[in-house]
Amino acid sequence: MIHSHSNNIHSHSIADLGEVQLDLGRQERCGFPEVIYGEGKTKETILKIFYSLKEHGLDGFATRIDTEKGQFLEQELSTTGCSFRYNPTARTFRLLAHSEPLPTTHGKIAIISAGTSDAPVAEEARETALWTGAEVVFVQDVGVAGPHRLQAKLPEFQDADAIVVVAGMEGALPSVVGGFVACPIIAVPTSVGYGASFGGLAALLGMLNSCASNVTVVNIDAGFKAGYVAGLIAKRKTQQ
Repeated sequence: MIHSHSNNIHSHSIADLGEVQLDLGRQERCGFPEVIYGEGKTKETILKIFYSLKEHGLDGFATRIDTEKGQFLEQELSTTGCSFRYNPTARTFRLLAHSEPLPTTHGKIAIISAGTSDAPVAEEARETALWTGAEVVFVQDVGVAGPHRLQAKLPEFQDADAIVVVAGMEGALPSVVGGFVACPIIAVPTSVGYGASFGGLAALLGMLNSCASNVTVVNIDAGFKAGYVAGLIAKRKTQQ
């Protein structure tokens, strides 16, 4: 017989919104509230989720929010007195359950991008890391075509608890960064590059084959995933 355990999910931790079963216990179990994946959801559904999260005192965060959905959410929420932030480059939307953001007490994360073409993915990682409550340093356009640019920025990120490195093309930057720091590096391959990059597959394989022992890799264009994992690392570091 399989017995119940104390960590079972109870019905009161779920908000039944009809087409969405919103997990209200995610922060307690996993560290951060449930995140809304915007693609495939209507703007009305996303708004309904935000209202439910705010009602329960939870910050709302949504990814892959296009311009139409972003403008709709801004218009609807502007009449409620809610604090929110839409980043059209990152395609993220954040709703604050409190009047002001919580203090950045959850460690330090660096987001490093190889080139300006990687900006949408890097911005998604940055917005996610900020949402986790970490201090975030953003270093842009320091790809391996000009390695001296990275060295000039070293003092800004050498003390980070976790680093997200975003790069397309051949995806070499995470290995280079890995040789300079003593923290986990989360590499994000982007779909930026010419034909032989195969939509980011070349960068993905290059990062998976990194010779730097502190590099791990997430999926192509997965800025959110990298920022989230970095946030967990930084939060755990401050709790030690």
